[in-house]
Amino acid sequence: MDTKVKLIVGLGNPGIRYEDTKHNVGFRVIDSLQTRLSAGKLPRNLICKSLVMQATWHDLPIILAKPMTYMNNSGVAVAALIRQFEIPLSELCIIYDDIHLDLGVLRMRQKGSDGGQKGMKSIIQHLGTTAFPRLRIGIGEPIGDLTDYVLTDFTEDEEIKIAHTVDRAVGALETFVKNDILTAMNQFNRR
Repeated sequence: MDTKVKLIVGLGNPGIRYEDTKHNVGFRVIDSLQTRLSAGKLPRNLICKSLVMQATWHDLPIILAKPMTYMNNSGVAVAALIRQFEIPLSELCIIYDDIHLDLGVLRMRQKGSDGGQKGMKSIIQHLGTTAFPRLRIGIGEPIGDLTDYVLTDFTEDEEIKIAHTVDRAVGALETFVKNDILTAMNQFNRR
């Protein structure tokens, strides 16, 4: 497959119970991107334990994916997608929630640790490297138990902010697809 293909993977948990939780912000970005590209009409296929949508954006081929393995096993799906579509790691971008960033802050990186995020930990274990692009979306520091916090919905005020952040995330991904990770980092890593 052409090495220009970008694989954009949003992390989250499948099922209605998790749909609007803080942990599913990666899925929300993929859904927003799908809507933008096709008014929601992209065919979704279950490939490599992921909901996969293939599209063209700015005349460039992209693959959007939402692993259905649950967050903590995301690496199983991501590694399988990389093999299936023969995607170089430089053309991969993982989108996920980050408690170490204030609510609504975006950070694109070329590589890095898992930062305690279990989905990223699984991906790093399965890929055997930390050297792949990612888009971190701040959900704020937990108050109380971490698991309870990430599995709760955004408050009404938080929802307004996160909806705007999802739009900015789509813009960052557009820059990643059209240009590269460094351009996206320079444009979107500001507060």
